[in-house]
Amino acid sequence: MQHVRLGHTGLQVSRICLGTMTFGLQVDEERSRAILDHAADGGVTFLDVADVYPLGGDLTTAGRTEEIVGRWLAGRRDQFVVATKCFAPMGTRPWDMGNSRRHILDAVDASLRRLQTDFIDLYQLHFDDPGVPLDETLTALDDLVRAGKVRYVGCSNFLAYRLARALGRSDVLNVVRFVSVQPRYNLLFREFERELFPLCLEEGVGVIPYNPIAGGMLSGKHDRTKPPEEGGRFTLGNAARTYQDRYWHDNVFDTVDELVKIAEQAGMSLPTLAVAWVLRNPAITSPIVGASRPDQLDATLGALDVRLDDDLVERLDEVTAPYRRGDAPR
Repeated sequence: MQHVRLGHTGLQVSRICLGTMTFGLQVDEERSRAILDHAADGGVTFLDVADVYPLGGDLTTAGRTEEIVGRWLAGRRDQFVVATKCFAPMGTRPWDMGNSRRHILDAVDASLRRLQTDFIDLYQLHFDDPGVPLDETLTALDDLVRAGKVRYVGCSNFLAYRLARALGRSDVLNVVRFVSVQPRYNLLFREFERELFPLCLEEGVGVIPYNPIAGGMLSGKHDRTKPPEEGGRFTLGNAARTYQDRYWHDNVFDTVDELVKIAEQAGMSLPTLAVAWVLRNPAITSPIVGASRPDQLDATLGALDVRLDDDLVERLDEVTAPYRRGDAPR
């Protein structure tokens, strides 16, 4: 397993990050532990969680994923870099969500308890919160770092201009800076190549993309003539509509059909090709890969051994160009 620096920091993270949002709903605890074991055996040392996980759940399940990961980490916490996130509702009160000082300080203590740890390596804002001044959010995060509860801070799902604004305010206030951003990125969603990634390269911000195989769409297993398979992200609770809106479209299926052919001609599986393509971008630090079975990690971890030649990349760029411009038909 390769390790790389996270943005401009000195922290080394594995080149592949294990996402855990399936743990606790789509995947039970026994299988979650098997997936964690398999990832660790493959050299993965970077784990990504969020307080609201598992995906597709509600307030009755929120926090369950952190609890599962916390129990698995017992006795080996020092062997892993652990990232988690806050923002989503964790209760029914109006201050139980968002990026206010009140919620951030409450949320980090709850995550520390669930993860059974004294500190979080990378604490991220799951979403931007335009209802809270950035200065309030950034000074709260700075306090967490000074208190030793958090080592580094990052963000997720921020537009380029908001990330730029946050970095500028950190510099003005002389407070902690975002060292990473977590955007959606794959062959079927490339819009962040235009502004966000150049900003990250210039400012030394690590990019930890999620959905590198588009929630399983880039497995090539889905059939447009049938309803989505039960138990997966396209049918799972409140996540089903999100994933269907993102990817369950005829033009996407047409593109996937083309990508399956390209992968076959290249002698590799489509998930391996998809992750190798993401890794090739110089802005990318560590793609977040998930699984519902341990063996599914083999194809994505195998991408580390793949080098895509220029002709193959040119072909992929040609097929997926509409997803970079943002004008892919729906």
